[in-house]
Amino acid sequence: MGFNPLDIRYQEFRRKVRGYDVEEVRAYLGEVADYVTSLEEELAACKKRVGELEEELSQAREGEAELKRAVVAAERIAREVRAQAEREAELIRAEAEAAKERALREAMEHLKRVQRDLERLRNERELFKEQFRGMLEGYLASLDREGGD
Repeated sequence: MGFNPLDIRYQEFRRKVRGYDVEEVRAYLGEVADYVTSLEEELAACKKRVGELEEELSQAREGEAELKRAVVAAERIAREVRAQAEREAELIRAEAEAAKERALREAMEHLKRVQRDLERLRNERELFKEQFRGMLEGYLASLDREGGD
């Protein structure tokens, strides 16, 4: 059985010979009705506050879910960026390795050309020395022949 302030305030009781003082009962019932009214108002305020808190909680949960989704997305993006950076680093390393090999090959080819040129110059010098020696010997022989006359 539910009570509300109006039911309490206007509750009627049967009268008996040795019954209660009607005015005192009415005054007490009025106080009880006032107290129930304040409890109902407090209950309504509490229900309203609970509703507000439930709404805030719902919004907080939505925000938390959104934040979790953002964190998951950020982690996925970070993994993708890291993987891309690793691929780019591997590509740069491979390009640097290829450039090193190319530069080394070119240096070796240049060294071989320089060594061939040096060998050719040595051969030309030896040939020049032999030709010059032959020419000088020819002149000396010619001088000796003319000097002996």
